Amino acid sequence: LFFSPPSQYKFRDLTIEELKNVSMTYPNFTFSMDTYTFKDGSQKDLLNFSGTVPVKYGNSYNIPIRLWILDSHPFAPPICFLKPTANMGIAVGKHVDARGRIYLPYLQNWSHPKSTLIGLIKEMIAKFEEELPLYSLSSSDAARQSELLAYIAKITEGEDTDMKSRSKTGSRNEGCFNKITVVGAGDLGIACVLAVAAKDVADKVVLLDLSEGAAKGGTMDLEIFAVPNVEISKDFSASADSKVVVLTVNSLGNAQTYLDVIQSNVELFRGIIPAVSHYSQNAVLLVASHPVEVMTFVSWKLSSFPKSRVIGVGANLDSERFQYLLTNLLKAEVLAKDAWVIGEQGEDKVPSWTSCNVVANQTEAMAARDSREKVANRAMEILKGKGQRSWSVGLSVADLADSILKDKRKVHSVSTLAKGCCNINSEVFLSLPCILGASGVIEMVRLEEDLLVQEKLQSSAGSIHDLQQQLKL
Repeated sequence: LFFSPPSQYKFRDLTIEELKNVSMTYPNFTFSMDTYTFKDGSQKDLLNFSGTVPVKYGNSYNIPIRLWILDSHPFAPPICFLKPTANMGIAVGKHVDARGRIYLPYLQNWSHPKSTLIGLIKEMIAKFEEELPLYSLSSSDAARQSELLAYIAKITEGEDTDMKSRSKTGSRNEGCFNKITVVGAGDLGIACVLAVAAKDVADKVVLLDLSEGAAKGGTMDLEIFAVPNVEISKDFSASADSKVVVLTVNSLGNAQTYLDVIQSNVELFRGIIPAVSHYSQNAVLLVASHPVEVMTFVSWKLSSFPKSRVIGVGANLDSERFQYLLTNLLKAEVLAKDAWVIGEQGEDKVPSWTSCNVVANQTEAMAARDSREKVANRAMEILKGKGQRSWSVGLSVADLADSILKDKRKVHSVSTLAKGCCNINSEVFLSLPCILGASGVIEMVRLEEDLLVQEKLQSSAGSIHDLQQQLKL
């Protein structure tokens, strides 16, 4: 083989094996190490290979391509470009943008070991045979195209001096620059972006649209109306150096059972979490995908982040509503400040308290507890009819992101690793009151002892653990 990947490549043996297969199947490819410049101006020396792939579109064509291999390969997909000559024009379409960047379903659904470089190239050929990505230029057009190609080369090969200067400026301001990436451009993802923008939580918001094809619907409207400080991208590198990464994606596969649905989500996350973790190694992962307890656990396992930096939205919205109802509808202001909804999302969530008013004797204590439980049960009944729409979850996400980015050290009920709490011995995530700050969960707030609440939490932990044991991680 040409040469071995340098030590920065974490999975060198797997990478070498893949590149050997590419070299044997496509002997015209040449391999090298070059500097790649990401969208934020940061640079990295990456292994890459270029050559031509055969495409039949009436006639036979050799389409020039270049693939950049990230140092987390094969757990993150490569970055792919066309590499047209001066007499070729780029046909912008479903799978290619004006810079020649290639977007394919195979890349969006990348998941090791199912996804391979050979499989990627085969899909690339198949898609190019449906829609040819290049066309021939006239001599006058070729001269103009040559200038454009020179600029594209600077961007894709790390020689763009303007980007370098912006990178240096950015590095000086990195400490005070708050960036959030929202993964998934469905209704929930767009709701999160709009809520974060409306509350002025971050300096910049990146929306990673992983859907196939060009921007549609809500993403198109975000571009049309130019929401300030919002960037829409299909490129994981656009998420680089985010302080918070919000996961909103859910699989829309044809799964037949609940377990199949969750397993589809696991496969989806297998292609996402390693990539966003690679680009934002100090981020807090905030999971809003369903079921939130399981997907937060999956994100923790796939990212290898400390438990403090992987949290789920959990019962934050329910807790905020619960406290609001106690204060404004039921006029129980004293109770509200210590009241929380905890456990798992859905019917099994329970109200709980983080402190108790001191009373003179046991009789008064029992009377106070009965009174409190009646008010709490009434509030929970009202909550049952509220539901959780995308925009309301989006506001909850913005609330959590605000506490993290501004290091507010405010208490929220979020999905966190519950092992060790309430005699729970398994690795499961449940919603519990936690102090949130710049590093995620700073401290779990102690709950008032209540045997009924503890039993419900243990029951939830048991059923979630049983479900997790059936998943293929």
